[in-house]
Amino acid sequence: MAGTNESRSFIPVRIAVLTVSDTRSLAEDRSGQTLADRIIEAGHILAARDIVTDDQDKIRDTVLTWSRDKAIDVVITTGGTGFTGRDVTPDALEPIFEKRMDGFSEVFHRISYDKIGTSTIQSRATGGVVNATFVFVLPGSPGACRDAWDGILKAQLDYRHMPCNFVEIMPRLDEHLRRGKSVP
Repeated sequence: MAGTNESRSFIPVRIAVLTVSDTRSLAEDRSGQTLADRIIEAGHILAARDIVTDDQDKIRDTVLTWSRDKAIDVVITTGGTGFTGRDVTPDALEPIFEKRMDGFSEVFHRISYDKIGTSTIQSRATGGVVNATFVFVLPGSPGACRDAWDGILKAQLDYRHMPCNFVEIMPRLDEHLRRGKSVP
């Protein structure tokens, strides 16, 4: 049965938030702010926060840099998951996923469907692992960020969540790297 095991101690996770937008500044970034507020409210550490334009190289470079930073455990991006020409976040990041997390996208769409119906198919939300760092790619709306955090990430990034959670497997995410696999 899913739930919180209060006998376990909470372990704060270091999370970076990257907003992908051609039109917003950090001061106007409601989606990134929604995530930052929820991360801090949950007791985690906001390790970094930035905004980049809808440019595949900039998105990929920022995520790769953060994924190599030992002070960052998780990267959450918001924006650029649609189908227009400027929506390139999944295109930038999926090729560097060492492992893809299909279940994240499926559960996100299930939660989203309950709120916005079939409009959820207009998002290419995805998740994966890059350099032993979890990476979650969310749409650029505050509502989608709330849905992903409240419905998935809050529980999975809480070590006390049972029967299992991402935090307890973080120390083993790089097992394949120790066997000699090269990383982008």
